[in-house]
Amino acid sequence: MSDNVVPMKRTGEATPSLSPILSLTATAMNSVNQVILDRMQSEIPLIPALAGHLISGGGKRMRPMLTLAGAQVVGYQGTRHHKLAAAVEFIHTATLLHDDVVDGSETRRGKSAANIVFGNPATVLVGDFLFSRAFELMVEDGSLKVLKILSSASAVIAQGEVDQLTAQRRIETSEERYLDIVGAKTAALFAAASRIAAVVAEREDAAERALDDYGRNLGIAFQLVDDAIDYDTGTADMGKDRGDDFREGKMTLPVILAYARGDEEERRFWQDAIAGFRIDDADFAHAVALIRRHDCISATRERARHFAQRACDALSIFPDGAARRAMVEAAQFAVSRGY
Repeated sequence: MSDNVVPMKRTGEATPSLSPILSLTATAMNSVNQVILDRMQSEIPLIPALAGHLISGGGKRMRPMLTLAGAQVVGYQGTRHHKLAAAVEFIHTATLLHDDVVDGSETRRGKSAANIVFGNPATVLVGDFLFSRAFELMVEDGSLKVLKILSSASAVIAQGEVDQLTAQRRIETSEERYLDIVGAKTAALFAAASRIAAVVAEREDAAERALDDYGRNLGIAFQLVDDAIDYDTGTADMGKDRGDDFREGKMTLPVILAYARGDEEERRFWQDAIAGFRIDDADFAHAVALIRRHDCISATRERARHFAQRACDALSIFPDGAARRAMVEAAQFAVSRGY
C-alpha cells in the first residue's frame, strides 16, 4: 500500500486522454457489451429498437469503465463485475431516457433523442424496462451488499433529479444546493459503480471507501465540466443542443457565478432568462458573453479540478500501477475535455 498523494497533473505531460482506461478495460468491456446486448432484447420489438437507439449511439461508458478499472486496481481476478457493470450502464441509460422526456430534449449523442423518434410514453416505459433489467442482474449476482449499494444509488439519483426539477427557474438557487443536486443526480452512480469493484473483490472497508470517494469526486468534476461546456462556444460539440441548460432555466454553476458577479442590469437579465422570458438565440449569445466577462467557465473548471484532485488523492491507498495511473488520467481528462 502507498500513502502518498497522487498528483493529478504534472508540467510537460501530454493532454489527458481516456486511452489508458479504455485500453485497460477493453477486454472486459467486450464482455460487458455482450451482456448489455443480450439483456436489452425482448419479444416486444419496440424495446430493443428504442434501447438500442441510445445504447448504440456512442457515449463514453464512463460508469461501467469505473467498475472494470476499480476491479483491476484492487486485484480482482473474477468476472462477476461484468454483469454488474452492465447493470450500472442500464441504470445510467434509463435515467438518460427519463431525463430527455422531462427536459423535452431534441438531441442526444449527436442524433435525435429517443423521445423525439419514439414518443414520450414509449421512452419512459423502456427506461423502466432497463431499470428492471439492471435489478435482475444485481439479483443474479447474489450479493445483498452490491444490491444495497446500487439500489440506494438509484434512489439518490431519482431524488437528485426531482431536486433539480424543483430548483429549475429559481434564480436564488445557491452553489451549495447546486452541488447537492450534482452529488445526487450524477456523482452517486459514479461512486456506486466504483465501490462495487471492492465489494466483489471482498476487499477491506478502506478500499471500498477509497473507490467510493474516487467515483463521487470524479462524478462531481465530470458534471461541473458538462455544465461549463454548455456555455463554452470554444469547445467541441457535446452531442446535444448547446444552450439546453439555459433554455430550460437550469441554475448551473456558470450561471450561479455570473449572477453573483454581475451588476444590476446583468442580474435583471439573468432573472428574466431563468424565468423563461429571454430564451432565444440572441439571449443565449448574451448569456455566453456575460459568463465570459466574469470568467465563469474558468472558475467552474477550477472547481472541477479541485474535485478531480480529490478523486486522485483517494486512490493513494492503492499501489502504483497501470490501473491506478489510468484512473488518475481519467480524472484529468474529465476536467480538460471539451466534449
